[in-house]
Amino acid sequence: MSDIDIHSNLLKHDVLPTPQRIKVASVILDRPQHLSADQIMDRLIEKGSAVSKATVYNCLKLFCEKGLIKEINIDPSRKYYDSTTHAHHHFYHVQTGELTDIPQDKISIVGLPSLPDDTEQEGVEVLIRLRNKK
Repeated sequence: MSDIDIHSNLLKHDVLPTPQRIKVASVILDRPQHLSADQIMDRLIEKGSAVSKATVYNCLKLFCEKGLIKEINIDPSRKYYDSTTHAHHHFYHVQTGELTDIPQDKISIVGLPSLPDDTEQEGVEVLIRLRNKK
């Protein structure tokens, strides 16, 4: 994605396109992918971009709030950021840390419980944890 495309995509999502946000967006929105904040930092460093870790986290939080990316919580200490925002599920390989998309129509869920009063379902996301056979 070019800087011009990133700039217009940020504006479309009501995000002011600052130089730092454009740099972070150029990494995470480059293609469909799942990256941790540390992986994004590493890629920014490889590109020679001087963006602080706090700025990266602030950008990721804002991008999630505005619907540019999705946050995937693997466990309390591990988060990934997904550039694919439409509904889908994931395989998570615990030994490699790799996340792989599963199309939404490949999983069917039956028998969901009744929702509490005054609530509505926002979504259902399935995370299937994998490991290599011994």
